[in-house]
Amino acid sequence: MTVTIASLCEREVVGIPARASVREAAALMCEEHVGSLVVVNGDEPPGVVGILTDRDLALDVLGRDQPATQLRAGDLAKAPAVAVQASASLGEAVAAMEKAGVRRLLVVQEDGAVVGLVAADDLLAAISQELAGLARALHGGIQREKGERKVLARPAGVRPVFPAFGTAAMQ
Repeated sequence: MTVTIASLCEREVVGIPARASVREAAALMCEEHVGSLVVVNGDEPPGVVGILTDRDLALDVLGRDQPATQLRAGDLAKAPAVAVQASASLGEAVAAMEKAGVRRLLVVQEDGAVVGLVAADDLLAAISQELAGLARALHGGIQREKGERKVLARPAGVRPVFPAFGTAAMQ
């Protein structure tokens, strides 16, 4: 089964109006326990302006000593949001992140409707599950071989014993 990015979208996307203050954005991140917000415009239905992350707040506001009272979520949102189709593979999502230099991707349907948001740690978890499955397959193959194949009788004689690595070249 091929894993699609849409299958990794388990959390609800949290949005914030572009006109909201960065203080409101930080408070919403705290309240919802998320590290990013989808910043939307005032249109009906709302359109995505960009993505605002906790890192954006730390680096662009606190790190540069910006007056938080004057900044709006839309001022800091990384726009346009980097998006991938819901049917994208893990490899396609990783390639999109690498190309854009981002840690989060907006996941959209063909019509542009937002399905979810995927972070790099979501991709790492999915990839590690696939690698664990491969490791189990390899281990299972060895166990199957042990059960199906009979061991041949070892020929009588001296079994070669090799010295510790690194010493053979010196003799």
